[in-house]
Amino acid sequence: MIRGFLPLLRGSTYSGMLFAYCGALASLPLLPFALLPTLAWSSAPYGAQAVLVLLVWAALTGSVGLARTTRRALIAFARQLLRVPLPTPAAVPSGADRWRTPLWLLLHVALGWTGALTSGVLVLMGIALPGDWLGAEAGLSLFGRSLRSDGGWRSWVVALGCLLLAATVCVVVTGALRWAAPKLLGPSSAERLALAAERELRLAERNRLAHELHDSIGHTLTAATIQAAVAGEVLSADPVAARAAMRSIEESTRAALEDLDYVLGALRAEKAGRAPTRTLADLPELLDRLRHAGAVVEPELSGELAQVHGTLSRAAYRILQEGLTNALRHGAGGPIEVRVAAASDALEIDVVNRTGVRASTGTGKSAGPGAFPTSGHGLPGLAERVRLLHGEVEAGPDGPRHWRLAVRLPVRLSA
Repeated sequence: MIRGFLPLLRGSTYSGMLFAYCGALASLPLLPFALLPTLAWSSAPYGAQAVLVLLVWAALTGSVGLARTTRRALIAFARQLLRVPLPTPAAVPSGADRWRTPLWLLLHVALGWTGALTSGVLVLMGIALPGDWLGAEAGLSLFGRSLRSDGGWRSWVVALGCLLLAATVCVVVTGALRWAAPKLLGPSSAERLALAAERELRLAERNRLAHELHDSIGHTLTAATIQAAVAGEVLSADPVAARAAMRSIEESTRAALEDLDYVLGALRAEKAGRAPTRTLADLPELLDRLRHAGAVVEPELSGELAQVHGTLSRAAYRILQEGLTNALRHGAGGPIEVRVAAASDALEIDVVNRTGVRASTGTGKSAGPGAFPTSGHGLPGLAERVRLLHGEVEAGPDGPRHWRLAVRLPVRLSA
C-alpha cells in the first residue's frame, strides 16, 4: 500500500510531467496552421472540421520530428527530465528508423495534452468541491453535469480523491513516456552498430597512444637517468663529455615532451597538433642518444631503409626504441648489437645485448602479447604492434649471457 505512493514522492515523477506539459505547449504554435484547411471547407460539419484539424495538426507535429536537431534536443530533454539514460545518436536515422522520432513526438504531445487536461480538471474539482471551506456553496459543471458540495466531510473526501487521481495521472503519463523513450528515442540497430564501432575506434586509439607514450617516455627516462649518472661521474674529469651528455638529455626530453603534449591533447579530446612521427630516418639520432648514455652500440644496417615508409617505418622505429631501452635498462653494460635489414619481402630487426644474470634455456616465440615472462608493458605492447602488422617476434635468451629480440615484418618496398 505504502509502496504505491512512493512514485508520488519522487521528483522525477513531476519533472517527467513537466516534460509532458512542455510537449503539449510546444505543439500550440502549429495549431493556427492546422486551422487553415477549414477556411477552404467552411461548409463542412463541425465534427468533420475538428477531425481535419486534428489530422493536420498531427501531421505538422510529426513532420517536425524528421529534423535531426529535433531528435537530439528531445534526447537531451528526456535525459534531464525523464531521467532516462539515452546515448547521443551516432548516425543519421534512415529508412524505417526515421519515423521513430515523429511517432515519439505524436505520443509525447498526445500524452501531454491528456495529462494536462485530465489533471487540470481533477485539481479544479478538488479545489471547488469543498464549498463550505470557502465560505459559500461551490460547484462545478462538467460535460452537462453539475457537481455541488453539501458542505460535509464527504466533500473533503471527494476533493482529496480528485487530487490523488491528478497525482496518479502524473505517475501514469510519466511512466508511459519513460517506457516509450528507449524504444523510440533510443539507438536503433544501425545506431548501436555505429556506437560500437565508435567505441572500438576510441579504444584502439587510446591503446595506440598508450603504446606510443610508453615507448617514448620510457626510453627517454631510461636514457636520461643513465646520461645524468654519466655526466655526474665525468663532470670534473671530462667536462666536454659531461656537457655532451646534458645536451643529449635536453634533446631527448624535448622530443618526449612533444609526444606527451600530443597524447594529452588527444586524451582530453582537444584539437591536438600533428602527431610526432618518428621513423627509421630518426634511427641515427636514437643511436647517438644511447652512445651519450655510455652504451656501446654496434649497428648493422643493410638494404634500402630509405624506401620503407609510412606505418611500417614508424612501427620499426618504436620496436627498435623499445628493444634498445630494455637493453640499456637491463643489460650488463656490454655492447648492444643492432641489425636492421630491408629485403624485398621483409624488414628484419635484431637487438642483442649482454644480460646481467645467467639466462635460462629456451626461447619464447609468439605474435601475441602473452608469451613474454615480464610484469611490464613493453614487450607485450611490442608484440601486439608486431601482430597488427602480421609480423613475427621472438624474444629470449641467446646463449648463456645474451638476450635477443628478433622481429620480422612483411614489407613491400616502393619503387
